[in-house]
Amino acid sequence: MPTLFHAPNSRSTSILVLLEEMGVADQIDVVEVSVIRNDGSGAPDPRNPHPEGKVPYLVDGTDRVRERGAIVAYLTDMFPDTGLGRPVGHPQRGAFLSWLFYYQGVMEPVLVLDWAKIDHPAVTGTFRTLDTVFARLSETLDAQPYLLGDDYSAVDLLLSSPFQWIPDAVPDQPSVRAWIDRCANRPALKAIVQKELAQATAVTSA
Repeated sequence: MPTLFHAPNSRSTSILVLLEEMGVADQIDVVEVSVIRNDGSGAPDPRNPHPEGKVPYLVDGTDRVRERGAIVAYLTDMFPDTGLGRPVGHPQRGAFLSWLFYYQGVMEPVLVLDWAKIDHPAVTGTFRTLDTVFARLSETLDAQPYLLGDDYSAVDLLLSSPFQWIPDAVPDQPSVRAWIDRCANRPALKAIVQKELAQATAVTSA
């Protein structure tokens, strides 16, 4: 059985939501580990085989998968009948992969750089600006409810995930805001977030 190394209330939470959305949570072993948090709390966990102690990290036999976009592609390919991915041969396979790589290679770096107030021509020339990212989302979502059309997919889950944690970053474009709201109202996301908040509360009060 594949094993997902996960830290609650972290970026890897989106992978738990994906498993819930696909209905395959019982087919993946989830091991909760500690990580170093942005505020300096936490610590590397010796049980976590990720070479940098980060999450999420997926182990499947002798194979190892890191980076959320890669894990999303791997899992949706593993369970193609769930409809959350676009398997090889699907007419939207290219669009699906493009959005996953856009998130990892452009969108998340731009969001982090904006949060850190880092502005330099080399940065914007390489990664674009936050306004450019929002424009790309808007030009797609002005014409359809989700990034690949009428149906929610794993790319919507991944690309909307930052806004669930940093609502101050939600852009002004009405179509993008409506899309973020649609993604946030998914039962799978609500269930996982509620579960992890309950766990955190229990730990704090213990």
